[in-house]
Formats: sequence, structure tokens, C-alpha cells
Amino acid sequence: MPDRSATVVSYAAGASLAAVALIYVFGPNFTIDHESTSSSRKTTIVGLRNQANDCFINSVLQALAGLGDLRVYLIRETHRRRIEDPAVYQNLVQPQLGVKLEQWRLQGLQEGLVTQGLKDMLDALNERPLTRKSTSPFPFVKVLEAAFKQRISRQQQDAQEFLQIVAERLKDEYRAGQRARAHARNAQLAGSATQETQDEATPANKSNGQDQNGLDDDSELEAAARGVRDAVGSACGPPEVEEGFPMEGKYESRLECQTCRYKTKPKEESFCTITLAVPHVSSTSLNACFDGIFKTEYIDDFKCEMCRLLQAKANLEHELSRSTSESFKMQAKDSIEKLSQAMETDPEKPPEGVDLGDIRYAPKRKIAKTTRMTIFPKILAIHLSRSIYGAGQMTQKNSAKVSFPERLPLGGLVDQHQYKLLGIITHRGGHNSGHYEAFRRQNQPSPYHNANTFQQSDIYSKTSTPVSTPKMAARQPSSPTTSTPDLLSHSSATEVPTLATESAAVPSPSDAPRVDSSPQRSHSEARERDADASSLRSVAASTKSALSRLAPTKSGQNSSPSPSSKSQQATAAKRAKKRKPASDKWWRVSDEKVREAKTGEVLGMQIEVYMLFYELEK
Repeated sequence: MPDRSATVVSYAAGASLAAVALIYVFGPNFTIDHESTSSSRKTTIVGLRNQANDCFINSVLQALAGLGDLRVYLIRETHRRRIEDPAVYQNLVQPQLGVKLEQWRLQGLQEGLVTQGLKDMLDALNERPLTRKSTSPFPFVKVLEAAFKQRISRQQQDAQEFLQIVAERLKDEYRAGQRARAHARNAQLAGSATQETQDEATPANKSNGQDQNGLDDDSELEAAARGVRDAVGSACGPPEVEEGFPMEGKYESRLECQTCRYKTKPKEESFCTITLAVPHVSSTSLNACFDGIFKTEYIDDFKCEMCRLLQAKANLEHELSRSTSESFKMQAKDSIEKLSQAMETDPEKPPEGVDLGDIRYAPKRKIAKTTRMTIFPKILAIHLSRSIYGAGQMTQKNSAKVSFPERLPLGGLVDQHQYKLLGIITHRGGHNSGHYEAFRRQNQPSPYHNANTFQQSDIYSKTSTPVSTPKMAARQPSSPTTSTPDLLSHSSATEVPTLATESAAVPSPSDAPRVDSSPQRSHSEARERDADASSLRSVAASTKSALSRLAPTKSGQNSSPSPSSKSQQATAAKRAKKRKPASDKWWRVSDEKVREAKTGEVLGMQIEVYMLFYELEK
């Protein structure tokens, strides 16, 4: 067990560093925005230089920079890794299922290389300079190449492929960090439970190998081991509930036979982006594209497992009724019993020792395939597939108009979720060449003047406190190096004890200490009471005067304003007309070029729209 004072001090230090970092990230934005509002100077955002066909990278990074939930997640994850013991993430923990990962890859996942790199990149893009400013995406590209030990090809790559690689990597880093934290927490709990059980099992007085209760040494050891198992099991309890990667969701699909009405087991899959096929029509809608995967689909000539078992059972029963062989009857009855049991338990698992016949002659049925979303992500990234495949593997771009809403409802009537459009990526050109642009919404007003400033409580109050972990033997990290293969080339396809702060209790009037009767104390307190009374009277008077200006006169007519107030009202009305609504302001970013746009312009990109980014409304 680590020293509690040391744990509290390290936690406080880490939290202070995170708070300083948060002020550094968002504080300058607040000052600039406040000054620009008062002095009519317009601010912009940072563009990205295109040095080698980088528009597919630049557009994705700009779209991600406008997603508030993603930025909160990145701050939380980097903050978590700073305040905890570094040994937690340097002691490698392999996943329980799947392929064993190489040491360098697992170390990079647990350290959160891409998570930290993307946070730094998005922080740079969300700076609000008063003049035109641009930066390079190369620092993040370098981090990504080091994480995979592969080079990112710059030869006309697909923005969706780049986003998929980044999103999947962020999800894998979150999973690796989660495993490392759980492993360290369980190791700490097991160690403490073992120590406590050994202390309790040590007899105070022994006589000839027996204690006062008459238990011998072997019984004591067995009881101690059983106590360790019980203590660890109860101490570990349910796993820590964390807010996961905001772009990850899940959907499940199942099949229903239209003949026997058997429904297969739901097959659940996770996703970070959803790909919707655009139909070959002149114009369509986003909802129609969603119907392509979430609408019931009927498929003919499907081989149903239940129907196959039913057919085999019917054949055996028919042969049993005609057979005169006792041995065949016994074997047939045994097979029929196994088939009946399989149909009741799991028809998709054929019984052993039963001949079902050739699969080619299994009955073909019509089935209905249904797909539904089971876990709705906070950030919904939608990719519109516009590829049209022709003869000879030739492809061309589908230029159909796809209308998309500003607010997207998903789910049923009971569990409906509302999403708001925060960004899109457009593509102009053909299937094998062209240019990507990004549209990102200027963030909505928050409790601060600056629309891009998050409330610190929103970031940390919704996050479970990082788990306290023991001091562990840290391994020396090795810096992964880059190598030559292309990453995107066509050839390579908690709970810790919460920080205890004792707040001073407010005494009730009955518990208040008696006031000293000395003249000095009485005079000073009298002056304080007079000052308080005068301040309250001044507040009441100012409120009364403000209300009197708004209140109607006795004749029922409003008091006529002075000429100066009329001119001020006229000026304010003109400014209100010129000022765009905050929800209607967008940034249109084409590499280094940044200009403002309206929602109507964004929704009008029906031919060019390629990717959509929605965020779940709170």
C-alpha cells in the first residue's frame, strides 16, 4: 500500500498541473475573444499548410478540432496518465483475448502516444489568432508514424482511411490504458488482502502446532488462502466505470427465418465510423442512406440451421417408422433425441455424432436481416461511400446529391437520441484525385465569454477519479523508430479514495460563539453592520431605480426615453442585425485558407459532402 499522504500529494500536484494546462489551452482564447468582441476585431483559427498532398490529413484534423467531446476526452486521458504512477503504464499487460502484441506496440498503446500527439495538434488548431496563421500537420504525422513504425503515404490518400486509422488507434490506446489500470488496481488489492489475511491468521499463542481453537498449521494455511480469495473477490468487485472513447459505438444484427421463425443470436460489432452507401440516384437523403443498413433486409436462398435440423429429424423419423432393424432404431432414437436437444438449446451448434447430410442439399429459406444500434456514441462520424464499381474493377465517383439535416434523430421512440451537426468534410474532383475541405462549427457559447472555453468542472466532475495505484518497478521506455513501409499505401491495406478535503463547518446560530462585550469589539462590529446595511440599501435602491425605468407610468404609458437612450438603442439594434447568430457561424477551412461560412452554405454542400460529424446533444 502506498503512503496515503504521498498519494494525496501526487494527486494534488497532478491536478494542479492539469488545471494549469487547461488554463494554458483555453485561457488565451478567452482573452482574445473578449478583446475582439469589445474592439470589433475579428479572430480566426489556425490553418494547416499543405506541403505534400496533405489535404486529406488537414481536413480530418480540422474537423476533429471542432468536436468538443473529443477534446474533453483527450484532456482527461492525458491528465490521467500524468497524475498516476508511470509504472502503471510501463508494466505491459497483454489483452486476454486476441493476438499477443509486440512489446514496442503494447508499450506505445499504454503510454498513449497518439492520444497525446492529437491533443497537442488540436490545441494548436484551436488557438484564436487575430491575424492569419498556419501550422504544419507534420508533428502529428510523425507521432502517428512512430506509433505504427510505418510511413504515411502522401499520394492522393483517402480522408476516411486516415480517420479510421486515427480513431481505431485512439480506441486501442484507451483499452490498453484501461487494462493497465485494472491490472495495477487488482495487484494492489490482492497484496493488501494477502497481508491482512496473513496478519489475522497468525496465532497469538501456539502450543505444539495448535492454537487456542485447536486448529493445526495446515488448517490455518487453508483458511488463510480461502480468506485471500474471498477478500480479493470482494475488494475487486465490479470493474471501474469509466467514460470510454467518445467515437466508439456498437450495433448488433440478427437473422430471422421466414419459414421456421428462428432468430439467430445477435452478432454485436463495435465501430468508430459508420460507412453508408450512397444509392445510384440523382438525389437522396441521409436518412435514406441509413435505411440501407438499419432497414429490414430480406435475403433469399439462405440456409437456415434450424430448418436443417428439422429436416434431418424428419428424415430420421420417417426412416425409423419403416425400419425393422433394432440397432438402427436405437441409433435413430438417440440421434433424434440429440437433434431435439440441440433445437431447444443452440441450433447453431450441430450435435456431435449425428449425420446431417451434405450442406449443399440443406433447405434454402428466405430470411430477414435486422440491424440496430445498441450503444450510441457521443461523436457520430459518418462516411458516405460514393464509389461506383464498374467492369474491369474500374471505379468512378457517385455525384448524387445527399441532403443532410442539422439535427439528426437516431433510435426508436423509446430510446431516441438527438445529434447536432458540428463538422463536415467535402471532396471536389474525381474518384482518384481532387481536394478535401473541412467545415467546422464555431462552438456554442458556454458559461464563459469564449465559445471555445470548456468549464473545468465539466471535464473532471464527469470523470471517475483516477485509481490510486501502488509503486511498481518501471521499465525503461524505448522510443519506437519509424520504418519505410507505408501506413496508407495501397499495398498495405476507480475508484481511488477521493481527495479528502475537510471544509470548515458553518456554525448554526445556536452554536455561534458569544461576542466579546469589550467596547472595541462592539464598535467595530457596529461599523461592520452599518456598512452591510448601507451596502444592502444601495443595492436595493439601484434595483428599485432600474425597475422604475422599466415600469409603466400611472397613465399606463411607458415613460419616453431620452434622446441619448434612443440613439443607443438604435445602435444596438443595428449591431444585432449585423451580428450573426452564434449557432449559424462556421469555419470553412481549405488547408491554410480560413473564412467564415453560414449553416445554409454548409447544408448546401450536397454533391460534395463526403464525411459528417455529429455530436450527441446533452
